[in-house]
Amino acid sequence: MQDPGAFEGLSIAVVIPCFNEESCIAGVVADFKQALPGARIFVFDNASTDRTGELARAAGATVVLEPRRGKGNVVRRMFAEVEADVYVMADGDGTYDAAASPRLVHDLISRRLDMVVGTRAGVTDDAGRTGHAVGNRLFNGLFRSMFGDDFTDIFSGYRVFSRRFVKSFPALSAGFEIETEMSVHASQLRMPVGEVALPYGRRPEDSPSKLRTFADGFRILLTFVLLLRETRPTFFYGVLAGALALLSLVLAAPLVSTYLATGLVPRFPTAILATGLMIVAALLMTCGLILGSLSLSRIEQKRILYLGTPGPTWQ
Repeated sequence: MQDPGAFEGLSIAVVIPCFNEESCIAGVVADFKQALPGARIFVFDNASTDRTGELARAAGATVVLEPRRGKGNVVRRMFAEVEADVYVMADGDGTYDAAASPRLVHDLISRRLDMVVGTRAGVTDDAGRTGHAVGNRLFNGLFRSMFGDDFTDIFSGYRVFSRRFVKSFPALSAGFEIETEMSVHASQLRMPVGEVALPYGRRPEDSPSKLRTFADGFRILLTFVLLLRETRPTFFYGVLAGALALLSLVLAAPLVSTYLATGLVPRFPTAILATGLMIVAALLMTCGLILGSLSLSRIEQKRILYLGTPGPTWQ
């Protein structure tokens, strides 16, 4: 356990997105106040219909109301309004161990990182629902194949950030896919990041999960596709172009064989279709190359913004 006194002089903010967590939020706030005595605790109430905001305020947190539903909307608001050197983000359901936060902050400081993820030990084996466990394994593997192997648990909501990460992160997502966007942002800019394996608790019986297995899973999968298109357009459009070009060649092969043998083209509509598919494939590949150059320019601009953000006070 790290001594919280080691962070003296460092501005730390604990930011907690919440929606209908009245059974847990007071305890979560109290635990973080004990773990990080010098930190400011912010609870962003995502238009809860219960007493989440009232109980968080009574526990000593600063409560901010975000009426737009969705975790991504809350994170965007948190990162825009809160000023600090270090940001500790955790969910308000009590599944993350607040006592581990000094360790995460210490890791961020000692290793000069921009993000430390508290990975959930055993979450891919038992996430409370079989669908969640399968989804975690599937999406983490998909992320590593698409964007790199910086992370093993892209859906963890327990993260510690530097100011440079927070103020350079665009936060475009609206819902639970926000953690995926954070991970892609860090990987794209090649930020120094780390992971710390931590125990993952169970939600109380009277605090049901807000995650919808199939609906949110589909949204996350769509986010993967959109982020791949935005960050690796040459690869994205190249795959589509390759698939269409291959289909065109398959359709054209028997026509070419017949033409070489007889000098005739027996199935003219098929020839037109094969030619059209090859033209579309060429156009897609051209679009991919052009958008690839634009994507590189956007990455350079993001990097400049990242470097232009004042660095942490410990550097």
